[in-house]
Amino acid sequence: MTEKKNKPTEQKKNESATANQKKENKRSRPQAKKDKRDEKIEKLENELESIADKHLRLQAEFDNYRKRTLKEKAELIRFGGENVLTSILPVLDDMDRAMESMKELEDEYPAKKGILLIVNKFKEFLKQNNVQEIDAMHQEFDCDYHEAVTKIPAESEELKGKNVDVIQKGYTLNGKVIRFAKVVVGE
Repeated sequence: MTEKKNKPTEQKKNESATANQKKENKRSRPQAKKDKRDEKIEKLENELESIADKHLRLQAEFDNYRKRTLKEKAELIRFGGENVLTSILPVLDDMDRAMESMKELEDEYPAKKGILLIVNKFKEFLKQNNVQEIDAMHQEFDCDYHEAVTKIPAESEELKGKNVDVIQKGYTLNGKVIRFAKVVVGE
């Protein structure tokens, strides 16, 4: 009899053990689903962060591009006529030489008046286009504005290291040197 009594209790134990296993299996299934969901959510969050970062970088890159093109456009407008203005400078040099050769003529001489009128118009045109002559005579030699052609002994102590003669005038356009002044430096 004891065996019969033990059998139902063992069966009950076995049944309760299988029931516990089933409960654990049921619990582990939702836990596995939760783990998969958490992994998927984490993966999607990482993708979202990555996309947001790429978007932010793309915006910054576009902003830099926009600023760079605006700067280039402004420089193009500012220095656009540089080639034309640089090409005019030798003509102005020739006119200055013509004026120098006519120095001995009277001011009322018609050719001298005509050349003086043309020279003044050229200088006014250059002034309107922000072209300025570089003041070089008796100035300290500055390699940013002057090009030394040669050196000669200075007549006085004051002229050492300074420009003694200007061979060719230099010009700037909006502060940028478009032609260096060719000078003779005293030593």
